[in-house]
Amino acid sequence: MDPLDIIGNLHTVKPVYQPIVSAIRHTVIGYEVLGRCHNGKEWESLGPFFQNPEVPEEFKVEVDQHLLQIAISEMLAFNKEGYLFINRNAKQLMVNDGEDLLQMLLEFEGKGFAMDRIVIEVTEHDFDEAFENLDHLLLYYKTFGIQIAIDHVGAKSSNIDRIRQLEPHILKIDTNNIRSQSNDGFQDILHSLSLLARRIGAALLFENIEDSYQLHFAWKHGGRYYQGYYLKHPAFDLAENDGLSVNVNDKIAAYIQREKALVEQRLNHVLVWEQKVKNHLPQWDGSSKVDRFIEGLTSYFEEESFRMFICDSDGRQISSNFRKREEDWEIELQKIGSNWAFRPYFLENAMQMKTWNRGILSEIYSDIETRELIRTFSFPLTSEYFLFIDIKYAFIFENESLLI
Repeated sequence: MDPLDIIGNLHTVKPVYQPIVSAIRHTVIGYEVLGRCHNGKEWESLGPFFQNPEVPEEFKVEVDQHLLQIAISEMLAFNKEGYLFINRNAKQLMVNDGEDLLQMLLEFEGKGFAMDRIVIEVTEHDFDEAFENLDHLLLYYKTFGIQIAIDHVGAKSSNIDRIRQLEPHILKIDTNNIRSQSNDGFQDILHSLSLLARRIGAALLFENIEDSYQLHFAWKHGGRYYQGYYLKHPAFDLAENDGLSVNVNDKIAAYIQREKALVEQRLNHVLVWEQKVKNHLPQWDGSSKVDRFIEGLTSYFEEESFRMFICDSDGRQISSNFRKREEDWEIELQKIGSNWAFRPYFLENAMQMKTWNRGILSEIYSDIETRELIRTFSFPLTSEYFLFIDIKYAFIFENESLLI
């Protein structure tokens, strides 16, 4: 529709509500407000109106204010609890220095709608435009209890510092990226965002969930909130909008059982590997004969491993590398004397193995030499010497429990 037709016929503009679901209670904890306009025949999304750079920001603000007024009024009328998520871009927020939005919220606060129930969503790319002004305004809003969410987070890694500076309450992650990007690449981005969220105390909200796989992905990667068509399409009727399209309790119960089974399988691998090393441990004859010890151990790990070596507690490699190429194990003498204590996890893991006298399986990571994804099984031979067995990707790939 023509923007002037929308502005001139606000009586045809109404909000729809898409539920936000909690990972803790598996219930609706709030709604995102979206706009619809009736063209005389059907309801159309207002997305093109808000995304059109030719539409004056003042027009967008007027429509957004209209939608927000209806939304809060209906929340109060139906005695709905929970959060109300509203979308605003940087230019809209800066109109009249953001006072129009603040004044409306203050008026509704006087009617019983607490400010901390409002979540303002801004997109990450908004940070590229007049960040300092936007940052000051959002920090000002936070002093009133208003919560801030960053949408499309991770689209630009250069904004990580700005996100840290703002310390938003919620980081929204688009699950469409699971399929549109390299899964490994997205996993790396998500790992960084998860670390950032923990550092600043932000919750992860996964949006655009369209199937069970994406819901499982969100659950497994620490999503505190979920949103998407798989859970519920946006609807006009706020009074009847708590029922979800799927039974989240049942879905997550199934995810939990599957994850527990995979964890058990992974731990069984560790127990088997521990026992193999223990069976060979009587052959340990001190640090002067480490290569002979590893040579005898290789037959126990023909299927799983492609590399073995031994280090002391300071990280210095005291053995050769035993490297499997094709069907044969080769000895790489030049690796003796290498020091691996610079790796962030090395000393921590060594002390854990020494304290508990148990083996440790690393997270999956990319090997610098082979560029393949591997894991490392480590075992304390004594309180001072530690065995490292690198598990090859082919074996990991054949065992799902090792892939996660």
